[in-house]
Amino acid sequence: MLDSKLGIIGLISDAGPVVLFVLSVLLSFSIGSWAIMAFKFTSLRKSLKESRMFLDFFFDVSGVEKLFTESEKYRYGSLPKVFRSGYIEYRALEESSETRQAKARIARAVKREANAENKNLIGLVPFLATVGNTAPFIGLFGTVWGIMTSFHNIGVTQSASLAAVAPGISEALIATAAGLAAAIPAVIGYNYFTQQISIIERDIEEFSPEFVAVLINELYRP
Repeated sequence: MLDSKLGIIGLISDAGPVVLFVLSVLLSFSIGSWAIMAFKFTSLRKSLKESRMFLDFFFDVSGVEKLFTESEKYRYGSLPKVFRSGYIEYRALEESSETRQAKARIARAVKREANAENKNLIGLVPFLATVGNTAPFIGLFGTVWGIMTSFHNIGVTQSASLAAVAPGISEALIATAAGLAAAIPAVIGYNYFTQQISIIERDIEEFSPEFVAVLINELYRP
C-alpha cells in the first residue's frame, strides 16, 4: 500500500544508506545539542542565582572572613569562585607577612580565576553554533542525494508516475526536515546562552576590582 510506505517510519526504513547515514548524524547532533542545552541551562541558572545571592551578602557585610565563609556556600556561582581565589592569595600574603606588590598579586589571582571561569562558562556552547550552521547543509546533502536516487529510479523503471516518484521525494525531504529540526533549537540555545554568559562575564569584570579593593584594605588594616 502507498499509504504505509509514506509513513515516516516506513520512509526511513526504506531509505538508502547515504540518507540513513545523514539522518543518524543529524540525530546524534540533535541529542548532543539537547543534552548540552539542559546542562548549560542548569549550570548557568545556578551561577547567576548564587552570584546574585553572594553580591547581596557582599554589600551588606564587612569582614573578609565572613565573606569567605559565605562564599563557600555557593559552589556554582562565578563571583563567589572569583572572590575565593583572591581570598586564598590574601591569606598567603598575610601568613608570609610579604605585602610587597600585594595588590598586583591579588589582582592576578582574581584575573586567573576570572579567565578560568569565563572558559568554563563558554565550554560546550560553540557546539551549538556548529550544529546550527552545519545541520541544514547536512540535511540538504541528504535531500539532494535522495532526489538523485529518485531520478535514477525513474530512468530505470521508465515511469514518472506519482506512485513511483512520491516515496523517493518524501524520503529525500525528510533529511532537510531533520536538518532544520536539529539546527533551529541549537541556534536558539546558542543565542540564549551567549546572552546569559555575557551577563556573568560583565558581572565578573565589574566586581573583580571591588573584591581586590576589599582584600587590600583588609591586608593593610592596622
